[in-house]
Amino acid sequence: MVAFSAKLPIAAAVAVVLSGCGGGGGGDTAPTPPATTPVVAGAYADSTVYSSAATASLTAPNENAAVIAGHIQLNGQQFNYTATTGHLTASDVKTGQPAASFFYVAYTVAGAAAKRPLIFFYNGGPGSASTYLHLGSFGPRRLVSTIPSASIPPVQLVDNQETLLASADLVFVDAVGTGYSQAIAPGTNADFWGVDKDAAAFRDFVRRYVAVNQREASPKFLFGESYGAPRTAVLANLLETAGVQVDGLILQSAIMDYNSNCGVLDPDAVSCEGYIPTYALTSAYHQRAAAVPVETVRGFASGGYRTAIAAYLSGKVAAPAAVLGQLSDLTGLSTLTWQQHFDMQPGYYQQNAVSGQLLGRYDARVTAPNGSTLTRDGDPSLTVVNAAFSSSIASYLAGELHYSAGSAYAPFADIINRWDFRHDGKPLPDTIPDLAAAMTLNPAMRILAINGYHDLATPFHQTELDLARLGDNQAIALKYYVSGHMTYLDDTARRQQQTDLINFLNSVTVSH
Repeated sequence: MVAFSAKLPIAAAVAVVLSGCGGGGGGDTAPTPPATTPVVAGAYADSTVYSSAATASLTAPNENAAVIAGHIQLNGQQFNYTATTGHLTASDVKTGQPAASFFYVAYTVAGAAAKRPLIFFYNGGPGSASTYLHLGSFGPRRLVSTIPSASIPPVQLVDNQETLLASADLVFVDAVGTGYSQAIAPGTNADFWGVDKDAAAFRDFVRRYVAVNQREASPKFLFGESYGAPRTAVLANLLETAGVQVDGLILQSAIMDYNSNCGVLDPDAVSCEGYIPTYALTSAYHQRAAAVPVETVRGFASGGYRTAIAAYLSGKVAAPAAVLGQLSDLTGLSTLTWQQHFDMQPGYYQQNAVSGQLLGRYDARVTAPNGSTLTRDGDPSLTVVNAAFSSSIASYLAGELHYSAGSAYAPFADIINRWDFRHDGKPLPDTIPDLAAAMTLNPAMRILAINGYHDLATPFHQTELDLARLGDNQAIALKYYVSGHMTYLDDTARRQQQTDLINFLNSVTVSH
């Protein structure tokens, strides 16, 4: 995340700030694997040429797929599954007309499939395919990561011992205009580039997947990362309204209300309280300040800092010396720095917290010397992993899942400037009311919010503040890890997260 000028209009400001938000933004188009004649049973060579261009559309639906038998060694034993890679058509819920062809990869286990939990995964952006979740989190295969190291490891795909496949079937799906997902004529990709139209298309994909695979009886979960989290709130409400029960929501590094995140809006437009705990914990990690308990810094953020920043924002009342002193003690930045940047933007902290170093935006534990190669994209924590994910997805699809297409896979589409962020009468989305509406329609729905302590894009405390608007709801749980935005890229955090996710699945399905 980089700072932006207060003179920028909202659309441009959001474009600058959130251009990578979603667990994997940026990156070049993945190499195009050649469309080949199938050489194994179930393979599919798709000759269709897909495009992420705004005006692109397919002339007709295509629901072909590669269906391949796979296996993984889990706890020393072979675990068998089926990988289905291809397209399903999302038809408009009102007209019944084909609207978009969604590309997806589903990992399923034979047997009690009709009642096995079913999880739909997607990244955010907007404009990000689901490459990071697919090859980094809980699928059967994952790329080796050395996060929080700033070194770029060799590209290596391994069996994922933290896969959730033993507990649930997994569906990784790409938004329209990313991956191989595309609009169907007469619509175009750009028709789906907005909060409401995007979520409606995902609703229609989920409805189609459930119907085609006869999964009506399965407990259903939505797993959205970053922008995928507000999509989840809108999507859950749309699905419940359409009669599709959603049993659980998993909000990975959520930005539920764009209007409350000070990294989105102009400087001094909204309080940066939500970032204060992340600044403190990150400074302690880099030994720029003494470590303090999370509860202590939370209390300061919601106490002394909240009172002082409210007075500053409303009437430019100078910050009290005691508050400035506490901020200095917590972060290692001088009281003068805090006096000059009392409502400190995350971009400023990222550039100044450690002298001579740029901190990672997605994972502030990762640093790189100013001017070095790893700082070229403004986020060393993304640069160290992005190329491996972007280059591996096409070869994985063709080489292991035996699906190939006549065009390049698009891991990221640069569509932020074209995205319609308007939602529910606001120029920027606030999806907490959508979440409340979904929970009203389905009181049994449960929510798990997952957060990294060192995330400078969607800070954990801001997620807490946003979800607190729903009241003291026992259906909502929050889990935290010593990691960044993509918590699962940290080996220790991924193992902890797998345990928490399995417990969450079990807590929902035990009464299903």
